[in-house]
Amino acid sequence: MERKFNAFRGERKEGSKGPKKYATQRPKQSSMIIGRQPMMEALSTGKPIERIFMLRTATGDIIPQIRELAQANNIPVNYVPVEKLNGLTQANHQGIIGITANVTYLDLQDVISHVTDKGETPLFLILDGITDVRNIGAIARSAVCCGAQAIIIPDKGIAALNEEAMKSSAGALEKIAVCRVNSLNKAIDTLHLNGIKVLASEMETEIKLYDCDLKEPVAVIMGSEDKGVYPALIKAADVLFRIPMAGNFESFNVSVAAGIILYEALKQRTINI
Repeated sequence: MERKFNAFRGERKEGSKGPKKYATQRPKQSSMIIGRQPMMEALSTGKPIERIFMLRTATGDIIPQIRELAQANNIPVNYVPVEKLNGLTQANHQGIIGITANVTYLDLQDVISHVTDKGETPLFLILDGITDVRNIGAIARSAVCCGAQAIIIPDKGIAALNEEAMKSSAGALEKIAVCRVNSLNKAIDTLHLNGIKVLASEMETEIKLYDCDLKEPVAVIMGSEDKGVYPALIKAADVLFRIPMAGNFESFNVSVAAGIILYEALKQRTINI
């Protein structure tokens, strides 16, 4: 099963205008960042942060700076009552608690450039509203097995990539680039500007999965099981397709559907599987 390729993180020396260099980044165990100054230091040094919990009534000179840095780095900020913060820790949290990330989130354009510079054809997944961490883990596992290079997720409305997601992925989330964006529509614009076609599953369309050309640069949107793909993303997609089914059942589980789509891409792109 293992086809090893490493997730990568861009690092650029100060003053350099050249391309970023990428190196393997292993996820770290989730832990908490407690307090205002520790949070500022973590944000300033680029420490991977999954989410920030901030007291709804928090005030002070440093609070706007934390909000600004969080927004600049696409880090979700949840405004919560003090009971939520006290339930996370008994330490003096000063109205701020951050959860460190298990993965290092990467810039989408950097990932696209890295993939194309290596001479590979982009095969990305866009996850829209998937809240089950086990599904995300299973999708990541199929993505790595089938040669996808990246998963794109929004900063809100999706399950956290926590220890359970890491376990469900069987280590795949360590081996694939994960791009967190503040707008999936803007991410699609970036994909289009780079010549990457965007596909989405739609049960009513006549185009079948195996009729799509998956040998070209593509990104496939996978929607939540209860709501499907968000209508605005359906509108932004270049191609709508459906996965043919033998029976008159509702649909595949989202992680199973992702596996089917990814394997079709692998089949089209590979002469000998």
